[in-house]
Amino acid sequence: MTHIAAVQAAVTTIPFDGEPTDAELDAIEREMTLVLAEVELLDAQIMTLDRPASELDERRLRRARNRVLAARRDLTNRTVSIGGVA
Repeated sequence: MTHIAAVQAAVTTIPFDGEPTDAELDAIEREMTLVLAEVELLDAQIMTLDRPASELDERRLRRARNRVLAARRDLTNRTVSIGGVA
């Protein structure tokens, strides 16, 4: 019987501790407005799943979509200006 052994050393030498880095936490904080806007949109969509959307529901959905678009725009503009392109 032939035994098979690894020829190379392990790819990762530093064990992963499972905690996010400071850079990852900063990125999450920058994107939090967008995340909250998307959660609000999802909540509005869930509320209309089991019944026809009323006029109030339609306004709620439209406002939530607009908040998501505004948050994406702001995040993109902030990213571009930080990157030095603008």
